Amino acid sequence: MANLMGVTNPTPNYDAANNNRAVMTPPKPTDTSIQNIPDPTRVGRPDARTDQSGADQLQSQTRYDSNLQFFFQALREAPDLAAELTKTIAFLRGLAMTPGLREGIAEELTSFLNMLPMNEEGFGTFFTNQMEAGNRFSGPLFTMLRQMYKQNPNQALREAILNFVKRYSDYSSTEHITRDMIRILKQLPDYMPKSWHGTLIELTAQLENGVEAGTREENLKLLQGKILPYLGNYVERTHDLGWPRAMIRFLTLNMARYENGSEGGMLAALRRLGGYHEALNGLNQLDDAALLKLLKESQYAKAVEADRFAQSFAHLASRALRGEYGSDMREAFQEIIRAILINESVYMPVQHGILPMEWEGQMVYSEFWVDPDAEDDGNQNEPQSQGGKMQFLFKIDIQSLGFLELCVGAKEDQVTLDLYAPETVAKHQALVAQDLQTILSDHGLKGKRVQVQKATRPLAITEVFPNLFEGKRSVNVKI
Repeated sequence: MANLMGVTNPTPNYDAANNNRAVMTPPKPTDTSIQNIPDPTRVGRPDARTDQSGADQLQSQTRYDSNLQFFFQALREAPDLAAELTKTIAFLRGLAMTPGLREGIAEELTSFLNMLPMNEEGFGTFFTNQMEAGNRFSGPLFTMLRQMYKQNPNQALREAILNFVKRYSDYSSTEHITRDMIRILKQLPDYMPKSWHGTLIELTAQLENGVEAGTREENLKLLQGKILPYLGNYVERTHDLGWPRAMIRFLTLNMARYENGSEGGMLAALRRLGGYHEALNGLNQLDDAALLKLLKESQYAKAVEADRFAQSFAHLASRALRGEYGSDMREAFQEIIRAILINESVYMPVQHGILPMEWEGQMVYSEFWVDPDAEDDGNQNEPQSQGGKMQFLFKIDIQSLGFLELCVGAKEDQVTLDLYAPETVAKHQALVAQDLQTILSDHGLKGKRVQVQKATRPLAITEVFPNLFEGKRSVNVKI
């Protein structure tokens, strides 16, 4: 409690009655040891903090000049995904053999672990599903829209394309969005007084029934007309500025996406594209059912439905993060999810995936990045082909062998390949390079350049994908 009455014993040099204490003198405006001293007679000098951070400030906790550079900093500090996968799968194997687990948990863990052993055919299917399920905007329609956006300078057309893409993204994420909203609403009572629980639980149950029935318009009316006003009244009445308010903010964001992703709005945005370009006029000749079929039967939709690994992994992560598998598993999955979310940032115009598997009795933990629109090397002496270039980066940790990094650039049948390997592999670089050339030839590809060398340090993402930097294909948001 504050000493408002002054009844405690006086402290030397701090008692108001002590006349011998040091006198505090005001700072002088010319004193450089103190930043931004107010001086009404002149414009103050800038302090030590600069809004244009240089290279020497990249290691600081906050970047003031660029969210993109802050993201690169977070990327450098991200957990080692291969190491975390190694630890997590070891935990899963041990947990699956632990006696006394709740019914169904052992079977669930065993089912996931049984997906890991693969042969050549299984790996091909697994990798293809990962690629297709990670690319929401795939298929002939989005390929055509992507080309139009690049080649057509019409700003109205570009904005119309982006509007449709955003609506399609929210539409195709409807299941995820509704699941997030219900999860938030179910968690909110844990942070609210009991007197506010009953109505919120009842409204949440109504929303669950509406989501199950697929009545989007009625669900929006319930969210906007009852649930959000009720929560707003709670904040106004209780002045709760803590965690509930943050959760309500996330709920509001999901509500906006839920409204933006309505089927009618998405189809209207798609049809409007027909008025901007002759190649898109045919969209208005299709009825709604045909347009929805075109979108629902895309490679992405089929791959997501067939990607049992991602579904199983997400389910395990959800249970682990709730603490159902113990504190060790929760911490391991927290690190994995943190690494995945950083790599899936909107600043990354590249696709990211993970490939944990068991190959001929050896555990292999890998993550990969793919840029489907990589830039050419710029060699003017070589003929330029019409096909686009794809750039791959694989980071692979193989049991009993070590850590490898593989950079692959592919344009039509021309391939460049650089393998950075541990000493045990690099000392046979000529033989390994010849084997890689043979593998490429067996699959109808030409090794334009194949190199094997000893790894000296981990490759940075921006080394392999230099066009991530600002001014090219990245987004820079000023704070």
